[in-house]
Amino acid sequence: MKAKSTKVLLLFCIVGLGSVLLTGCKKELFATITITATGSDLDGDVTGDGGSTSQTYTWNNPQTTANWNKDITSSAGGSFRLVIKDADGAIVLDNTLTKGVGDDSASGVTNAGTVGDWQVTVTLTDFNGDGSFSISPGN
Repeated sequence: MKAKSTKVLLLFCIVGLGSVLLTGCKKELFATITITATGSDLDGDVTGDGGSTSQTYTWNNPQTTANWNKDITSSAGGSFRLVIKDADGAIVLDNTLTKGVGDDSASGVTNAGTVGDWQVTVTLTDFNGDGSFSISPGN
């Protein structure tokens, strides 16, 4: 009987240790936003393997509008959100692309806003794939 309880205890220890090792080796998810051009235009690339991140950039816009475009190649569910605020903090654009819901690209002109330093926020949620964006002064 004692040998049987020792075997059961050993089995529980092995299963427990295996669970700890497997949980400890879980893959870290990532998402990154890389600015590729600054100056009169603000361009960037996005990549991820299921992670989420958000970053805000300051961009000087000498015009009252901005031209923008973005695209994604992502697995279902991943999203890429672009929010642009004018120099007064008013939202002039709030656009989200979600893979599997609508188009994989979008472009246009922001609403009119105040000239000066605009805030551009890029947010990736559960993003698995890649994409890019570009913002330039409007006409």
